[in-house]
Amino acid sequence: MSDKKMKPAAKKAPKKAPASARKSHARKHVAKAQVKATHLPYEEIHFVDTTKPVWNYSRFTPEDLQNLHEGTLYRGYELFGSHSMEVLKTPGYYFAVWAPNASSVSVKGNFNDWKNHEYELYPRLDHSGIWEGFIPHFAKGEVYKYHIVGFQGVQLDKGDPYALFWEKRPNTASISWGIDDYAWNDAHWMKHREKHNNLDAPWNVYEVHLGSWQRPNRYDEESYNSYQQIAERLVPYVKDLGFTHLELMPVMEHPYDGSWGYQGTGYFAPTSRFGTPQEFMALIDACHEAGIGVILDWVPSHFPYDMHGLFMFDGTHTYEYADMRKGYHPDWNSYIFNYKRAEVRSFLISSARFWFDKYHIDGIRVDAVSSMLKLNYSRNEGQWEPNEMGGDGNLEAIQFIKDMNEMVFRDFTGVQTIAEEATDWPGVSKPTYADGLGFGMKWMMGWMHDTLKYFKKDPIFRQFQQDSFSFSMMYYYDENFMLPLSHDEVVHGKSPMIYKMPGDEWQKFANLRALYAYMFMHPGGKLLFMGNEFGSTAEWNHKSELPWELLQYDPHSKLRDCVRDLLHLAKDEPALHKHQFEPSWFEWVEMNRRAECVMAFKRKGEKASQDILVVLNMTPVVRNDVPIYVNGKGKWKEILNTDDEKYWGTGDTHNHEVRSKLIDKHDKRYELLLNLPPLSVIILK
Repeated sequence: MSDKKMKPAAKKAPKKAPASARKSHARKHVAKAQVKATHLPYEEIHFVDTTKPVWNYSRFTPEDLQNLHEGTLYRGYELFGSHSMEVLKTPGYYFAVWAPNASSVSVKGNFNDWKNHEYELYPRLDHSGIWEGFIPHFAKGEVYKYHIVGFQGVQLDKGDPYALFWEKRPNTASISWGIDDYAWNDAHWMKHREKHNNLDAPWNVYEVHLGSWQRPNRYDEESYNSYQQIAERLVPYVKDLGFTHLELMPVMEHPYDGSWGYQGTGYFAPTSRFGTPQEFMALIDACHEAGIGVILDWVPSHFPYDMHGLFMFDGTHTYEYADMRKGYHPDWNSYIFNYKRAEVRSFLISSARFWFDKYHIDGIRVDAVSSMLKLNYSRNEGQWEPNEMGGDGNLEAIQFIKDMNEMVFRDFTGVQTIAEEATDWPGVSKPTYADGLGFGMKWMMGWMHDTLKYFKKDPIFRQFQQDSFSFSMMYYYDENFMLPLSHDEVVHGKSPMIYKMPGDEWQKFANLRALYAYMFMHPGGKLLFMGNEFGSTAEWNHKSELPWELLQYDPHSKLRDCVRDLLHLAKDEPALHKHQFEPSWFEWVEMNRRAECVMAFKRKGEKASQDILVVLNMTPVVRNDVPIYVNGKGKWKEILNTDDEKYWGTGDTHNHEVRSKLIDKHDKRYELLLNLPPLSVIILK
C-alpha cells in the first residue's frame, strides 16, 4: 500500500440552474445594490421580478405601517397614490392603495385598453391592507383607475384616493402626475407670513367660488377661466380693494358642480376644471407675491356616493361608518368618515397637511364642524346612539379634530385653521392643552344671524331690537371669532344682501353701507362673499358669473368704493386689528339712546392717538349736536362717513370740525357734539 495519501473522491458537479433562476438571483442582488445607492433600506424592496408587468416593490417602512395603523401617518401622500420614480434604473410609476377587504387590485387605463387584471398589484403579507407595485415605463399624464375585486367578489373601478390630478368631469379617472417640479417665487412671503396670519393681523377675507366669479361666457356653465386667467384678474382686484386674504370655496376635485365643491372625491388634487396642479400653484404664488394670504375650504365631514370615489371602496364601508346612524348624512345625502378607523384619520390628516406642505396655503376653513361633533346632528330621537359616556358628542371625531389642529400648528408656522361651527360648543378656538378643539379661529354665526335680523327691520322698529344688535359682545371673547357674510346667506331664497335691507333704493344702499361699516369696525376677522362688495342684485348662481354690469351704475360702484375704503381702514389702523381678541381693547361708548337708534363704540389703540370711535345712526333721521362722551383725547377727526356723496350718500351732514368740551379733567373725559347723517356710520380718529 502506498504511503501517498489517497486522493479524495471528486464531488459530483452540481446541476446548472435554469437561466430564469440565475437571472432572478442576479436581479435580487442588483436590486439590493440599487436600493443602497438610493439610501433606502433593503427591506423596503420585497423582490423585483422584471418578467412581470408590475414589479413587486415597496416604499413602506415598519414605522410607516405602525403610524398608518395608529392614525398618525400624516405624510400619506408621499407613500400612497402614484409616484414617478426609477427602480433598477428603469423609469415608471409606483402605486400604493389601501383596500383591506380586496382579493385583487389591478391598475387599468388607456395604457392597456382598460383591461382588468393585466397589471395586478401585490398585497403586502403583513395584513396592512396595502396593495402596491411598480409599473415600469408608466408615463406621466396617463389616466388610470384601480380595478378592485372586493368583498363577496364585487367588482369596482375606483379612482385613486391619493391622486394628485383627475380628469375633468364627467370623466372620472385619476391621472399620473407630479408636483415637485414647480419653482415657487414666494420665499419672502413664506419667511414673513406669520405677521400676516397671526391673530393680531387684519383678516379681511374675500370668499370666492372660482368657477363663477367671472366666466368667458356668463351664460355657458362649461365656460371657465383658467387658473392663469383667474390669477391675472382676481389677484389685482383683491389687492386693490384691500382684502388681506382670499378664501376659495373647495377646489379639491369634485364630480358635481352643483355641490360647489363640498362633495369631493379628490382630497389631494385641485380641480382640473381650470388647469393643472402647477397652474393652481401659480395662482397661490401670485397671491403671495401680491401680499395676499390663501385659505382653502376643506371638507373632512362627509363625501358623496359616486362610485368612482371613496364610498364602499373595497366593497365594504372602508372610509365611512358601517352603522348608518353615524355613517350617513341625511342633510346632504352623503357619507360620514369613520373617524374611529386609524387609516381614515391618517388619510384625512395627510390631506390637510398636503395643502400646507405642497401648496403653501395659509389656512384651512373646515366645513360643517358641527355635524362632525354631534352624533344627533340633524337626527331625531331613535336615529342616533349615545356615545360610551352617554352623551351626544362623537368622541372619535373630536379627537380627530384635535389631532389635525395639533399637526398643523406643530408643523407649520404662520398659518391658521378656521372652524365653521354654528353651536355653542365650548373651546372651539382654544388650544387642545386647555381642553379646546385647537382651531385658530371660529366663524361667528350668531353675530351674522343677529346682525341680519337687526338690519332687516324697518328702522322704526329697530329701537326694540338693539339687544340683538349688541349681543355679540356679550360672548365675543369666548372664542377667536371671524364675522362671516358668506355664500350661504345669498342662496336658496335668502335673497342678495341688498334686498335684505328695508326701504327704497336709497335706503337699501345706505343700510348696506352702514352694515358693512359696522362689520369692519367690529373686533375679529371679517369675511365677505364675492358680489356683496358691490351689492349684487341676484342670488349667487354657480352656473353663471357675478353681475359685473351693475358697476356702470353709481349706487353699486360707489358702494364698492365705500367697501374699499373700509377695508383699507381696517387694514391700516392698528386699533382695528391689534388685540382684537382681548376685551380691554373694546368699549361701548353709547348704548342709552335706544329710541333714536344711536350707538357708539371705541376700538382702542396702544396709544390714545390711535383710538377709533364708531358712531351709528340707524334711522333715516338727521341728528345734529348729539353728545357722545369719551375718555382720552379731546381732538377728533372724521375719517369716514358712509353718507358721503362719494359713496352715493346725501353728502349733507359731516363733522368737518368736531366740537369738543372737557367735562372731567381728572378722568380726561370729553363731550363731543356730533352731527349724524341718516342711516349711517361715522368713523373718527
